[in-house]
Amino acid sequence: MQSAEYTWLVPAAHPAFPGHFPGRPIVPGVVLLDQAILFTESLLGKQVNHWQIGNAKFLGAVGPAETLVFSLQTTPRGSIAFTVKSGARDVASGSLIPSVP
Repeated sequence: MQSAEYTWLVPAAHPAFPGHFPGRPIVPGVVLLDQAILFTESLLGKQVNHWQIGNAKFLGAVGPAETLVFSLQTTPRGSIAFTVKSGARDVASGSLIPSVP
């Protein structure tokens, strides 16, 4: 099994913020999933063309300029478990499954 941690500073000018939500910008869950996939591909050392979301829980809002830590671990069944934290606060968790089209 492989595991790794990756740090991501949410760009204050991320293009998702103006529409999500004006006046109180938060990172959409899909952006967190996309970042988890990018870090997972780095962990695996290869790009995967298709992914399935095994499960995902979004536990707290993330704003501009927050520093997030993504912890990833491969499982014996081939999925990748992930957790996302902002400091000591849990932000998201779930699993990703590389799939064949």
